[in-house]
Amino acid sequence: MTTGANDTGHPERPLAQDARRLSVAPMMDWTDRHCRVFHRQMTRRAMLYTEMVTAPAIVHGPKPRLLDYSQVEHPVALQLGGSDPRELAEATRIANAWGYDEINLNCGCPSDRVQSGCFGAVLMERPELVADCVRAMRGETDAPVTVKCRIGVDEQDPEAVLPAFIETLAGAGVRHVIIHARKAWLQGLSPKENREIPPLDHDLVVRMKEQFPELLICINGGITSLAQARVLLDRGLDGVMIGRAAYHDPASTLIGADALWGEDFAPDAIAVVDAMRPYIAEHLAQGGRLHQITRHMLGLFTGKPGARGWRRVLSENASRNGAGLDVIDRALAELQASAAA
Repeated sequence: MTTGANDTGHPERPLAQDARRLSVAPMMDWTDRHCRVFHRQMTRRAMLYTEMVTAPAIVHGPKPRLLDYSQVEHPVALQLGGSDPRELAEATRIANAWGYDEINLNCGCPSDRVQSGCFGAVLMERPELVADCVRAMRGETDAPVTVKCRIGVDEQDPEAVLPAFIETLAGAGVRHVIIHARKAWLQGLSPKENREIPPLDHDLVVRMKEQFPELLICINGGITSLAQARVLLDRGLDGVMIGRAAYHDPASTLIGADALWGEDFAPDAIAVVDAMRPYIAEHLAQGGRLHQITRHMLGLFTGKPGARGWRRVLSENASRNGAGLDVIDRALAELQASAAA
């Protein structure tokens, strides 16, 4: 089920250059390996991102626990956090053995924790340091090194700061930038507020693509549907990254997404549950807990009759000792009974 330097060596990377058309954002505490396997049942083509993993954690911590993943997740990108070029280079060298399709540097997270470590969105104030970081990372991997950033922070003028930041990245060899189309306010707003309060400026991101046509420019922020994604792609952007909507209402945002590549893969939600069963069974057989996977599946039937019963049965029972696939059967029975009423 896993891949890693300790068991499979360096797996061959699949062709993933088109995966940028749609991706699921890296989200702390959400986009873990189980969530990504779940999302992969709904789209074969979208790029999936890990939660942010700090470079020091990889260098000094339990590498298989941090880096292992299932082969079915491809194409999958690893997001790193850090600001020390040597440490990021070492983390990238280590992670390269796991065969991720992309290594992404976080220059957009506004939390107090990343500010105190001088990485995340605060790095937008230090573009030359970011350039040093990505140069060092690129020297340790054959995967693309990309950057995810904001349009600016605090009192910065995005119209001036963002193009200069992108130009600096391009000079360091970066060819793919994902832009969260909001400022980050490092003082005065919580991370949650930073995802909602600063106004969106999708037009600015579109102008960045026009100004840097040779680069891959993708957009993130406030995108909640495939219809919105199509509009933004039609405006010339290379890709769209969906965040919270893909987690809270995955069926609406991911089932049918492969049509963006001209493919008709679109299983219904019940088929997605069935596809997860072997993975869940293996996880349980290895000593894992049911809720570690099903917590990511609570929103699968959002907006459908019986969705509340599905969530209730899983929430109340999946964390109990010995919980198994029978809990999923009961949740589906509750869903179907409500739908038939």
